[in-house]
Amino acid sequence: MTRPGPGAPCGGRTPIGPLPDGTRLRVVELLATGTNGGAQESVVNTMARLDSSRHEAIVISLSHGSTVARLRKLGFIAEVIEDDDDARAAAALADQLIAFGAQVIHAHMYRAEVVGVAAADIIEERTGKRPFMVSTVHSSRFRSADDREHLERITPRINRLIAVSDAIVRKLVAEERDTTAISRVYNGVDLERFDEATGGDTVRREFGIPADAPVAAVIGRLEPEKGHPTLIEAWPIVHHHVPNAHLLIVGEGSERDRLEGLAHAHLRAEICCASVHFLGRREDVPQVLAATNVVVMPSYREAQGLAIIEALAANRPVVASNVGGIPEMIINGENGLLVPSHDPSALAAATALLLTDHPLATRLATTGHQLVHDRFCLDYMLRDIEAIYALAVGGDERRVPDRTGHREIDPS
Repeated sequence: MTRPGPGAPCGGRTPIGPLPDGTRLRVVELLATGTNGGAQESVVNTMARLDSSRHEAIVISLSHGSTVARLRKLGFIAEVIEDDDDARAAAALADQLIAFGAQVIHAHMYRAEVVGVAAADIIEERTGKRPFMVSTVHSSRFRSADDREHLERITPRINRLIAVSDAIVRKLVAEERDTTAISRVYNGVDLERFDEATGGDTVRREFGIPADAPVAAVIGRLEPEKGHPTLIEAWPIVHHHVPNAHLLIVGEGSERDRLEGLAHAHLRAEICCASVHFLGRREDVPQVLAATNVVVMPSYREAQGLAIIEALAANRPVVASNVGGIPEMIINGENGLLVPSHDPSALAAATALLLTDHPLATRLATTGHQLVHDRFCLDYMLRDIEAIYALAVGGDERRVPDRTGHREIDPS
């Protein structure tokens, strides 16, 4: 397999030498679904930058989707187990893990945890050896009582939980899942991909947006928790204050048809049709950001907010809901603006302000851009993940972050 070339590092990933036995760890990134979202983006980023001298990694997804296709296009092995029955899926997964010789299973999202633990049980029963099991909790959603009871039962059979924010650490504790070790590891972004993004003029021409028109964008899955209805309700207020403004709604999801209907029903025809654009899923997010003046995240709940970090990496100011892990990314008035969720008036006022007050927007974007370089570079994330993987073969626990993100050995 031809491995895609790595992007420019950010100076925070200290090489930690060969693995104890001198071999490469065999790692399987296990996705609950192959569609798109923050968890899937994290897996793509991990595969693209994992140290290939220390790891041999493949992806197995429990459904097909755009991320599977994207991984294959990038040259990575991405297998699919398409079976809605967890027991059958676990048996099939165990077969694939044994054939690959997996030493580490890294699960992403709820069903991947459930099926991954069951597969590890099968492997241990068949071979007497159990793969090292890691699970990243990407979602702020509180599961049903039955799901939570099941997670409580299986959590002790997971070696390490990774929380993508302090808010997710608190959620895990509230769910009584702190029966196993927890590491807080923020998601990171590829700075090279966003730092010097160009092509904004092409995106504007694609949708008939004048070069001098202010543009706001929301980027993320079109799902109920992402808060798009509040933004659509806020848009007439924004448009009143900034009549030539345009709104880009980027992403796919189960809410697409409803949101388009809501836009047509809620907005006057001249506002809806002329200034609100549904772009669908885009592979050129850096170019979309280059066409944008302000990024809005109106979420009702959010684990971390990867789209926020991408916006800041692209030097764009952000307006976001004050929920979940977002306040760990955005300090109100310092590197962005925070507003209450479900509050269209507050969202509209903050968005209009950043579309018109250019010195403020520039100041917030500049501070946010530096924050991403200091804290949310992709290489920082990979440094911690690789240290966790190394525990499978006797790696140094002192290099691994605890639930506060602290390490005994300073990686700098």
